[in-house]
Amino acid sequence: MLNNVIIIGAGPAGLLAAISAKNENNNVIIIEKNERIGKKLFITGKGRCNITNYSNTEDFFSKINTNSKFMYSSIYGYTNFDILELLSNYGLEYKVERGNRVFPKSDKSSDVIKTFKKIIDDLKINIILNEKIDYIEKKDDIFNLYSKNNRYEADYVVIATGGVSYPATGSTGDGYKFAKNFGHTLVETEPSLVPLEIYSDYIKELQGVSLKNVEVSIKNKEKILQSEFGEMIFTHFGVSGPIILKLSNKIEKNRDIDIVIDLKPKLDKETLDNRIIRDFEKYNNKDISNGLKDLLIQKLIPVILKEAKIDENKKVNQITKEERAKLGETIKNLTFKFKSFRPIKDAIITKGGISTKEINPKTMESKIIDNLYFAGEVIDVDAMTGGYNLQVAYSTGYAAGRDINERT
Repeated sequence: MLNNVIIIGAGPAGLLAAISAKNENNNVIIIEKNERIGKKLFITGKGRCNITNYSNTEDFFSKINTNSKFMYSSIYGYTNFDILELLSNYGLEYKVERGNRVFPKSDKSSDVIKTFKKIIDDLKINIILNEKIDYIEKKDDIFNLYSKNNRYEADYVVIATGGVSYPATGSTGDGYKFAKNFGHTLVETEPSLVPLEIYSDYIKELQGVSLKNVEVSIKNKEKILQSEFGEMIFTHFGVSGPIILKLSNKIEKNRDIDIVIDLKPKLDKETLDNRIIRDFEKYNNKDISNGLKDLLIQKLIPVILKEAKIDENKKVNQITKEERAKLGETIKNLTFKFKSFRPIKDAIITKGGISTKEINPKTMESKIIDNLYFAGEVIDVDAMTGGYNLQVAYSTGYAAGRDINERT
């Protein structure tokens, strides 16, 4: 008689759980509330799917922000190179970009999802789409899963429903509800890797301005807490982009934080001053607003001049040495006050979730309910951007499925 194994959720964690659980003794079923599998995979990496990270496996743990020790067994049990081998064996070509981020060679996340679909079909794993599980109970060693119109029986259940970030992808906290009903403790959820709202009089002027090769620091009074180099963008509410998302994880709620942007991090104070002098010589008889067009993005110039308290109609040849020094200081330290995080629905990943103290780190099985497993973002583990969170999902999903496979 076959064992019924039900995976709730067809994201990266659920897919790996299903793949690793499948054997001749198991009837594996994925139940997904969306109309297709891998909906969250589809939007990762700006639609290109940042599959994983190509760094040495041991380097992963420094990139896991919460409960990294919990992840030791599962990461080493199913590494970043293991997932790449699986996908490659089914024809997916990949490439490694800056920061060791791995993408499909085609730059299409749909190709990654198609590859997973091939694997699922090859293993004859059943997928039920557009089916939302509302309630789970366990009686006499059998799980009963209820949707609006159906009841499913399972010997083993893996909850891989995601967190509460990007609810449009189906991550609406269902797994937390199931876990709580089974007596599990939930760590309060918060946004992780999230855009930031700022206090600024320049929001409208700067909206849409994208910056490359800048350094952004977060400061608590005079102490720099963290700095990141790379790309960012101004939005209608504040700031976003890769380096902002990374820094957001280092900010505690309700703290007095300054966000400081060095627009020319590769130029020290003296070198920048010499560059300004050369530009001033070139545009000697122009307004200062025109004299900076070779150095700064046009939309930034009025903001920098206001912050430096320099009249934008003042001629370049009228700028004093003190004003020039203030100009350089502002370019190296454009400062905004942190207001708040964006809502959790805008976050890349959810911080918090099912307590790791109640989950076996080797198998992802509940320590409270036998044959109940958790995988992926539903667990209180979160990591930095760059493919690390997806690897957490693969590794925990694989650990859960492998344990079921070995026991059946």
